[in-house]
Amino acid sequence: MSSAPVQDIDLKTFESNPYPILGFFRTNSPITYVPQLNATLFSKHQDIFICEKNVEVFSSVQPNGLMTKLMGQNMMRKDGDAHINERKAIFPTVSPKIVKNFWKDQFVEKTTKIIKKIGNKKELEIVSEFSTQVSAEALKLITGLSKMKWIEMDRVSQGMIDGCSNYISDPVVTKNCEDCTRSIDLHIDAQLKDPKLHNAPSLLSSQLEAGLSMDAIRANIKLAISGGQNEPRDAIAGTIGTLLENHSQLESIISGSKTWLQAFEEYSRWMSPIGMSPRRIAKNFIYKDVEFYENDMIFFMFGSANRDEAIFQNPDYFDISRDNGPSISFGAGPHFCAGAWISKTLIAEVALPLFFSHFSNLYLKKPIEFQGWAFRGPKEVILVNRNK
Repeated sequence: MSSAPVQDIDLKTFESNPYPILGFFRTNSPITYVPQLNATLFSKHQDIFICEKNVEVFSSVQPNGLMTKLMGQNMMRKDGDAHINERKAIFPTVSPKIVKNFWKDQFVEKTTKIIKKIGNKKELEIVSEFSTQVSAEALKLITGLSKMKWIEMDRVSQGMIDGCSNYISDPVVTKNCEDCTRSIDLHIDAQLKDPKLHNAPSLLSSQLEAGLSMDAIRANIKLAISGGQNEPRDAIAGTIGTLLENHSQLESIISGSKTWLQAFEEYSRWMSPIGMSPRRIAKNFIYKDVEFYENDMIFFMFGSANRDEAIFQNPDYFDISRDNGPSISFGAGPHFCAGAWISKTLIAEVALPLFFSHFSNLYLKKPIEFQGWAFRGPKEVILVNRNK
């Protein structure tokens, strides 16, 4: 373990709301070893922004990490040329041009169908009835696993997320995660036999055309599913609910003075659906008088950096008018999220405007309750349609 000051936490409290604890860390010990997580947490924006780029020390390569063990060594767990080569392989799937000209219309089509199914309901729980399906249908397109049911896409994503954040080594969680990765492998195997596989620039087809090994292809598709389902799912529902809790800000978007993208980017800063990114210390190193030793585990706490008082004024307040340029919701270094443009398009250009254009008179039935610290989102968002 590092020589950082030691701070104990209550995991249940941290899971419910990590922000008070992270705020305490930022003020009192920005680099903190937490025994309950067996990791040293970085909580300040500046430290994370600097150290995340130093891949020679703060390495993404984690042979014994939960993600590598459970999902295979994907490009997020590689550095240098190995990482760059696999990012290049998926670029034909995730480039801004492809997202705009190929994927966006399909996102609109899928989302419109989902809205039609729920459009006449008096009461909606939009995590399960809207955002989960929108995210999963988009991810089916992007990955190329078009035969997978949307509900299975969400199940396997959540199973892998739970497995990769299973720092207390719960065997039930591990077993479920292994079942989820098997399901993905079976769907990949089935899709490889589809004669129309290369008709779309999916992750599966792009990586095959780039000549990546099947181990790398499988691992990268699992990576895309693990983060590419829950982040849009939680951000769509969370942004909708939060805008309804801050109705004047919603009105500013509808009037045209603010944008859906501003709302999404502010929600991503404020609630940080991806709240943490792990790293392994590759060699002994000293940073700000803290000694780190080879194979120490490090957590870059994006959720804390995005509420750093030194960077953002009134950071605990949701304000879509703020400048979110310094936000690191999608990372900051060479591992900046490859799917960021997909996420912005799906959420800010499709899901949010289509939803509010159809549902114009909604209110929250009860306040939103959020959960999670490594991945954070609303438990449920229940809305009542006044027009019904």
